[in-house]
Amino acid sequence: MASTFFGLTIGTSGLFASKTGLNTTAHNISNIETEGYTRQSVSQTADDAIRTHNSYGMLGTGVKVNSIEQSRSMYYDEKYRSTSAENGLYGERYYFMKEVESYLNEIQLEGFTTSFDNMYNSLQELSKDASSLTVRTQVTNYAQSLCEYFNSLYTNLQSIQDECNYEVKNQVQKINSIADQIATLNKQINTVEVGGENANDLRDQRNLLVDQLSEIINVQVSERELGTEGLKAFVVKIDGNTLVDTYETNHLTCVPREDKRNLCDLDGLYDIQWTNGDTLQPSSGTMAGSLKALFEVRDGNNNEDLRGAADEILFGETQLRITKTNINNVADLNIPTQGALKIGNGYYSYSSFEVTADDEGNYEYVFQLNEPARRNYDQDVTVTVGSHVDYKGIPYYMAQMNQFVRTFAENFNNVHRQGQSLDMDTDISFFTGYNIVTGQEYALGTFDNTVNTDVTLITSDTLEESTSYYMLTAQNFRVRSVVMDNPSMIATTTNLVDGVSGNNIVEKLIALKSDVNMFKQGDPASFLRTLVAEVGIDTKASKDTSKSQSDILKSVANQRLSVSGVDSDEEAMYLVRYQEAYSLSAKVISVMQEIYDKLINETGV
Repeated sequence: MASTFFGLTIGTSGLFASKTGLNTTAHNISNIETEGYTRQSVSQTADDAIRTHNSYGMLGTGVKVNSIEQSRSMYYDEKYRSTSAENGLYGERYYFMKEVESYLNEIQLEGFTTSFDNMYNSLQELSKDASSLTVRTQVTNYAQSLCEYFNSLYTNLQSIQDECNYEVKNQVQKINSIADQIATLNKQINTVEVGGENANDLRDQRNLLVDQLSEIINVQVSERELGTEGLKAFVVKIDGNTLVDTYETNHLTCVPREDKRNLCDLDGLYDIQWTNGDTLQPSSGTMAGSLKALFEVRDGNNNEDLRGAADEILFGETQLRITKTNINNVADLNIPTQGALKIGNGYYSYSSFEVTADDEGNYEYVFQLNEPARRNYDQDVTVTVGSHVDYKGIPYYMAQMNQFVRTFAENFNNVHRQGQSLDMDTDISFFTGYNIVTGQEYALGTFDNTVNTDVTLITSDTLEESTSYYMLTAQNFRVRSVVMDNPSMIATTTNLVDGVSGNNIVEKLIALKSDVNMFKQGDPASFLRTLVAEVGIDTKASKDTSKSQSDILKSVANQRLSVSGVDSDEEAMYLVRYQEAYSLSAKVISVMQEIYDKLINETGV
């Protein structure tokens, strides 16, 4: 049977429940602009009824507050994080594509077009007066300006690669920092919730960190009970590897590469490893996020790595011969002089390589391995050299620049060698490259695969006439110093005996400007215009995709906010409801007070 003061207890429970609701609503309203905050709500039920042993049965005892819970959807959390990773990927791509486009746009503005036209205008003047040292000096100066344009373009592209590499390290440090913070929050959350309470605000902080992490790299999150004490395990994984396991973290670290993947790569580009030694591959097909974009821009070569079939290799051998290759043109060759290759599933580094070509244009590569073969490999085993990244990143655009300067310089030099200088010197190269370390110039020879004998490309830095145009890049492209220092070395005619005004070689050099057979895109200017158009199309596609993905992310975020966000109108309604409930409970207590006063003070015996 209920006590005499039972009604007061019921009214009091209503007061406490309403006050809890008011406080929770006030908490929601005060955090309406807090990033990552999840709306909280009071879960309440009728308190346990008691038996009265009367005909009317059980008697209610009021209300009880079970918990203060978050209004959150795991479905929308997962959807938001996967979309955030895609948004981070495309947003970062677009950021760097804009930089590439801004540098390459100079081709059509004041860069290549101006320098190229100035050089050929000076050649036109030289054709009118081949004996003029003043005009010859103009030719060499304008030609060197053209070389310096490509040198500058190379430096600018390399600076983007360096920026990406630096940002890779920053992102890895950020991932590790977030992982440590999540592990700390896991401990704090379990400390609170082991007593049966909900650590809602701590959970908000943890979820916000996971959201931030998902923009860098796609993550998988899971939570499960640990025993029966209310403890929970919270696990965050990246590409199947555990980053956070409740209180423990598995950090990532940046390791400088020992071997280059592409010819023009900077030294010491970072790879990412777990602390247990496993390698993380951010550019793999299963990954997303801004970290993947950084690797794509930094390493992307549009799948233009060297691939071929190897001869049979026996255990202990150090020489690898490959044929049936996908690159049979020195101008397109972008592999480093010393680097790494993959035989089947085994990785090896090499110290040098040679190339031979027959009269049918079939190339054969021979690599000297730094270590003996660790097992036998069958005939025609697949070999890949360098990186294999399906994206047009910095290595791709550097390779395009190299292809241009190699092809143009070789064609220009081949014509120039046919003539005589004012001193009757012959076989003079006009353009060359130089060793970046020593500063010594290369004596570029020819790699002619149209003759009926095999020819060999030696990749060491020699100064012999056999040095291949493979050694020429946009970075070291220059006019030969002997020509710069002495413009009379410019060859203008095939036979100086006919007079110093002979200009048949100059006319051939001028004709190269409109030679549509030099590149598959057409004349030299068309090659670069096509490249600029390609960059513009790629940048526009990146912009459109980034905007589309950003719009999708906003849509998903709004869907998530419809569940977990704080709505001011809704909270105002709850504020009024709890206020009225509180007033009614207070009224119950007031009525009970009058009853007890009548019962105790005014009822006499």
